[in-house]
Amino acid sequence: MPAPREKFDNIIEIKNVSKVFDGITVVDNVNLAVRRGEFVTLLGPSGCGKTTLLRMIAGFEMPTSGSIFLEKQDVTTMPPHLRPINTVFQKYALFPHLNVFKNIAFGLKLKRIPTGEYDKKGKPIYRKFTKDEIAEKVERVLKLVNLEAYGHRDITGLSGGQQQRIAIARAIVCEPKVLLLDEPLGALDLKMRKEMQLELAAMHKNIGITFIFVTHDQEEALTMSDKIVVMTDGAVQQYGTPKNIYDEPANAFVADFIGESNILSGVMKRDYLVEFCGAEFKCLDHGFGKDERVDLVVRPEDIKLDGKKGTLKGEVVSSVFKGTYYEMEILAAGYEFTVQNTVEFGVGSSVYLSVEPDGIHIMKKLKVVNEFDGVVTSENTVGFCGGEFEFINDKGFEKGDAVRVKIPFDKVELTDDEEDGIIGANVTQTFYKGTYYQVQVYTDNDVDFFIDTVDEWDINDRVGIKIRPEDIEITAAVESSDEHDGLQATEAEGGND
Repeated sequence: MPAPREKFDNIIEIKNVSKVFDGITVVDNVNLAVRRGEFVTLLGPSGCGKTTLLRMIAGFEMPTSGSIFLEKQDVTTMPPHLRPINTVFQKYALFPHLNVFKNIAFGLKLKRIPTGEYDKKGKPIYRKFTKDEIAEKVERVLKLVNLEAYGHRDITGLSGGQQQRIAIARAIVCEPKVLLLDEPLGALDLKMRKEMQLELAAMHKNIGITFIFVTHDQEEALTMSDKIVVMTDGAVQQYGTPKNIYDEPANAFVADFIGESNILSGVMKRDYLVEFCGAEFKCLDHGFGKDERVDLVVRPEDIKLDGKKGTLKGEVVSSVFKGTYYEMEILAAGYEFTVQNTVEFGVGSSVYLSVEPDGIHIMKKLKVVNEFDGVVTSENTVGFCGGEFEFINDKGFEKGDAVRVKIPFDKVELTDDEEDGIIGANVTQTFYKGTYYQVQVYTDNDVDFFIDTVDEWDINDRVGIKIRPEDIEITAAVESSDEHDGLQATEAEGGND
């Protein structure tokens, strides 16, 4: 007799899974557990690795390393048709020559189920579903997707939303343990999309099976999910409930990607006290080092406005009515705050801003300086990140020495033409920090730089990287270094990949 299942045991476990295409890591050492019956959303920008992760769960892609477990069984190399998983794609992939009923019934006609009997060799005997069984199952799922009267209709005569519901019905009629949905609402118009979000959430409750949903739409994720997995650059940034991720973002990327945010740099003066924009604010955070540099987020709805008193004085530079509130841009202490308030202060008005302690969320900085492994390639050049950079060799380093390279964020220059730089890179993230933008770029050998710049850059811009010799700090390499993102000695000798 099988052991009883726990109500909320992990149905899927992803352990140290990575996927590399042509030397580029698109999924980077992901660890994730999904409980039975949950609605989990993989959320992130285009190219973050969420669809690749979904395809590995389905079996359409094999991990480069790591393991995937389904109900404690290792299915890493198991082909898709042997996994109790079905997938719904953005493109409906319905059979145009079959009507609605036959589209949904297609998988049932191919499926074989055990009879409970065994042949002389002890192998289980299987049978096909009867016509009555197929009809009963198809009618049940048609009712579930609110299309019970559409069984005889041609696929080509249905709207986009109706076709998507048929695709979902076809996927769930075979009763998979996990349903994967790869941006299934992406082809729908806004009104239909919002309706389908609510229908999908209700459908999940009625069916009770595990849903794993992929989207880049933050509102969609917040509306439907029990848990959200926020991804960027192939890695999981945060995993939690929608409320937890919105209220307590793990880092600046999550804060910027989920909802509207004011993201600033600050200094933790001590526990429960942070300084930013030249003023000190009480907060609820503790455990940071004294005078530690931090990132912090203040949501627009958490900023209080007053015409006479407050912590920061500012001026309203724009105001837009959004239905239930006014969204104002207010310039204070060199930072342009986004503020949402039910009372409007007119453009040009002087106002005071204040924030309660629970409206400030402190986050550790992802990095405080760019730091790489490198190799001295000549008397005054060092190789790292796929290129050779000039540096001031005032410590007597010799060719072939392994070194550690440090460059402050504000000492890296980005160029419009990558040929003007030493190495090329792609812009992957950009955060407004008030008086400057913090930009993250990935080089062609999969290494990231952070740059503080007054110039605004767009995601996916192709840029060059330049660094002045005097801005490169070189120290002897530490043998036990945990980071290996620079060049090996043999690669750096030639100054290229």
